[in-house]
Amino acid sequence: MKLMRKRKPSLKTVLGVTKAKRQIKKSLGVYEVTKVINAPKNAERRFKRKMGLNSGIAVFIRNLFKLFK
Repeated sequence: MKLMRKRKPSLKTVLGVTKAKRQIKKSLGVYEVTKVINAPKNAERRFKRKMGLNSGIAVFIRNLFKLFK
């Protein structure tokens, strides 16, 4: 953990609940299943990032067009 944080950690993080949950999910293989299920969305997000469609200007323009629909 970093020395200086911008936000204070949650109670669950301090108590180690979050870390324990992650370890259980990893040991059960939940992440292997979700990796396969989420593959199409991850590929789409990677493509958009590579094309620059998620840059600040592009998001601003998309939101601007949504307002005038």
